[in-house]
Amino acid sequence: MSRRHPASGRNTASGTDRDRGSKLAAVPGIAIWVLLFCWTLAAYWPSLQGGLVWDDDGHLTKPELQSLHGLWRIWFDLGATQQYYPLVHSLFWMEYRLWGDAVLGYHLTNVLLHALAACLLVAVLKRLEMKAAWLAGFVFALHPVSVETAAWISEQKNTLSAVFYFAAALVYLRFDRTRERSRYLLASALFALALLSKTVTATLPAALLVVFWWKRGTLSWKRDVLPLVPWLSIGAAAGLFTSWVERTFIGAQGADFALTAAQRVLIAGRALWFYAAKLIWPTNLMFSYPRWNIDAGDWRQCLFPAGILAVGIGLWLVSRRNRGPLAGFLIFAGTLFPMLGFLNVYPFRYSWVADHFQYLASVGIIVPVTSGMFALAARLRWNRLPQAACASVLLLILTALTWKQSATYANAETLYRDVLSKNPGSWMAHNGLGNVLMQTPGGVPEAMVEYETAERLRPGVAEPHLNRGLALLRSDPKRLLDAMEEYLAALEINPRWAEAYVNLGNAFAHLPGHMPDAIADYQTALRLKPHLVEAHNGLGNAFAQTGKPAHAVDEYEAALRINPDYVDAHINLGSTLAQIPGRRPEAIAQYEAALRIQPDLEPVRKALEQLRAERP
Repeated sequence: MSRRHPASGRNTASGTDRDRGSKLAAVPGIAIWVLLFCWTLAAYWPSLQGGLVWDDDGHLTKPELQSLHGLWRIWFDLGATQQYYPLVHSLFWMEYRLWGDAVLGYHLTNVLLHALAACLLVAVLKRLEMKAAWLAGFVFALHPVSVETAAWISEQKNTLSAVFYFAAALVYLRFDRTRERSRYLLASALFALALLSKTVTATLPAALLVVFWWKRGTLSWKRDVLPLVPWLSIGAAAGLFTSWVERTFIGAQGADFALTAAQRVLIAGRALWFYAAKLIWPTNLMFSYPRWNIDAGDWRQCLFPAGILAVGIGLWLVSRRNRGPLAGFLIFAGTLFPMLGFLNVYPFRYSWVADHFQYLASVGIIVPVTSGMFALAARLRWNRLPQAACASVLLLILTALTWKQSATYANAETLYRDVLSKNPGSWMAHNGLGNVLMQTPGGVPEAMVEYETAERLRPGVAEPHLNRGLALLRSDPKRLLDAMEEYLAALEINPRWAEAYVNLGNAFAHLPGHMPDAIADYQTALRLKPHLVEAHNGLGNAFAQTGKPAHAVDEYEAALRINPDYVDAHINLGSTLAQIPGRRPEAIAQYEAALRIQPDLEPVRKALEQLRAERP
């Protein structure tokens, strides 16, 4: 029996101890990851119980897109979705398959994505060997400025893109050390997924260059810049494409966006101060901030961009000793660049700033500030206990503010009333509140007041006119001519509003002798928006009433190709087919389809029974 050398035994034992020790050391780390998720969920608990607000119903998967063909359209049919972010709308498509119209699932997904983005931010900062990594991640997760992103379902494009943004950065930092081709390809794929979620992530390669400069003090063309040139090119192309979509399909053009270069500089300067202030002192947050007036002739407004320039020069001088603050400033301002007014984005109609615009950019301030807190604690020679106490107090304050802000997203009415309590001049909130009130029993008179207030605040906007026309008809169906005047006023302001042409066509269809006018309006709507099912259905009705059943059938079938579950089109197609000799079996099939979708349609059930009884 051989004797084991003592040294060998000691080495084996110490190796086992090291393995056991590493496993034990991993337990607190895992606990902190779990704590970050649980704490984020707790802070956002009020929003998890919330409903739909503002444009959520426009982002969630529409009935005509809920099929496999609809998924194809999400990717390859521009204008099929609210914005061309196909990965986000594919996620919404999957979520609909999972929980249908249950709003909780969408809210939970958004908050979990936000927490995951915070975890990935921690991983990125740890790879950069930053001592404040955990604190920065918790502040990012719990800061109330992020509520507009994490509590608003439409902003899953923000949280999903942030996940891919930080994941791409994490993998690329590993590639920067190893230069492994597989790492570069994986990072590039993640960057592409981020762009397909939201193109503000096109700023990532520039942010990485800033990080490399911060770490090394200089940039190498071959090592640092050249590998990111493809990313910079793809990101620029994606950004320009999104800007074109914003103008062409969403409507980011016209008088609201007719700004001079000087005005855009003034917007950018003031917006940067605004965003930084909300991060440092997050009070009086709201869904829609006042849209301040821009006057290039007012010298006081020039102080904002001049102040930004002065800060930049000051940070550049400081960078000789500490590059961190300037790096943070560059990442903050650079990530915000697409939202500073130099490019047109549709929400500028309501305000030049919004909390969700600075979701990713906030890292540029959060990280330097939390790092500065760690440096100050080290200079004061604090041990871990006072450090943990101060960090806990900060996070508890942020949690309380986030909890309170999340509660404002309980439903659309709560959100609009919160905005109006802080920003009574918001025409958007008055108009939105009117839409909510018009759907409540007895709420039409109050809705009319809100629409009139919105129109008074901003006479040059179309939405209050259209909505007031709908409210007039709801209050009294005999006020058709008054409603038409409102529709015409809306179209005079926005002659490319397809939905307004549909409403006007519906009104003409109820006036004797005006069916040709109705047909013309429906056709105009379809030229502007070919996939508008209400226009196809209305045009079908007009053809059916003017003795053109074949044309009517074509329009109803076109509507059903877009949305196979459109009940009105099934019923109207069935009624028209029933009048065409030899096509009653098809009419029966259309009525049956309508009843499968909506079983409580008794008139349709009776018509179906009659058709079956008459069938030879």
